[in-house]
Amino acid sequence: MTPYQNSHICFDSVSAKELAEQYGTPLYVYEAGRIRENFQQLDHAFKKEWPNFQIYYAVKSNSNPAIVKLLMNEGAFCDCASLNEILLAQKLGAKGKEILFSGNYLSDEDLKAGMESKAYVNLDDASLLERLLKFGRPEVLSFRINPDIGKSNVHESDVMAGKQAKFGIPWEKAKEAYAKAKEAGITKFGVHMMTGSCVTEPEYFEEITKKLLDCVGPIARDLNIKFEFIDIGGGFGIPYLPDEKPLDIEKTAKKVCSIFKKKTKEFGLGDVQLVVEPGRYLVGDAGFIIGRVHAIKESYKKFVGTDVGMSVLARPVLYGAYHGIHVDKMTAHGEPTKTAHGEPTKTAHGEPVEPEKVTITGQACENADAWAKDRALPKCEVGDLIVVENAGAYGYVMSYPYNGRLRPAEVLVDGSTHKLIRRRETFEDWISGTIS
Repeated sequence: MTPYQNSHICFDSVSAKELAEQYGTPLYVYEAGRIRENFQQLDHAFKKEWPNFQIYYAVKSNSNPAIVKLLMNEGAFCDCASLNEILLAQKLGAKGKEILFSGNYLSDEDLKAGMESKAYVNLDDASLLERLLKFGRPEVLSFRINPDIGKSNVHESDVMAGKQAKFGIPWEKAKEAYAKAKEAGITKFGVHMMTGSCVTEPEYFEEITKKLLDCVGPIARDLNIKFEFIDIGGGFGIPYLPDEKPLDIEKTAKKVCSIFKKKTKEFGLGDVQLVVEPGRYLVGDAGFIIGRVHAIKESYKKFVGTDVGMSVLARPVLYGAYHGIHVDKMTAHGEPTKTAHGEPTKTAHGEPVEPEKVTITGQACENADAWAKDRALPKCEVGDLIVVENAGAYGYVMSYPYNGRLRPAEVLVDGSTHKLIRRRETFEDWISGTIS
């Protein structure tokens, strides 16, 4: 997003105003160029240090087929958490080892589908092995390890490892799991962990990589098994708050690969493939929501009512997450002003626009829908546009049609072009599948 070109908020060279007029609001907008840039930065940073490297995109973060395909075209494989995500990856051309199936608490139907897909199967618990073997013996089997280390810069519920986490095999029990798999005749293995979310400290990724390798290195040696890949998970963060610093991905790659080289040599693991599975890092800051101001209320505090609410973007209500807000404002004369994050600026006539403290709400019948509290923004008027930042990951995929407020459309901007990649949900969509 570029604030501003010709005094309007733009995505590449396409204005928010143009998109809102053509597609309506609320509207999810993604910048293709930013997604490509994010992928290339991550890919190049790690391959410089360890060439045998592969990115599996976490489909759960944004499963729009156009976004998934864009990343596949860049070289990403697919990290899938469910049968339907596997079907989506296959529909887009992924097959075999290009899919990593990392579900948890799986049904027999899930396990059977995973086997039939020929994907890499990553079991969340050793107890699943016997059930999996009813449907065949995988060529490569991975276990998800809980290394008893977890961190999140978002919310405590996003800590994916540690003693309170529902995920993975405790690292102390990992050897037993691999021994059972070897006894079952499996000869090739992978290992996986996913410890947290939105972490921006490079040292953390170094720490968890060391812990994982210190766990599986002795297992490989003692059981005389070979690892095809070692997946250190995702969790690469982006800044949400104005004063947050971005993750230094070059420094992260150097630290991770340095310990990876040392430990793979120490345990004789060879040129094993290093795998990561980011979602937010690739698409988070490339996505935005355009909304419109529909009402202003002077109550015990000032409320700015928009069509962006908790059912459009769940993260603020679910996690207390912060998303930056820009205002694309029109003056009374229909002329645009430049405003961003509530910073004082001027109208087209040179008049100052001073910020005021307001609470942004959606249209749901829930007080929790006041999702951006006491923000300093320019004085808003009915008809103004708001643009919400960092909505590319865990945005649309977590939306829902509460109060009959239906899901928004999605648009992909690529340079000066834009296209609809998901139409707005309709009443007929909403009631389809019901039986009266």
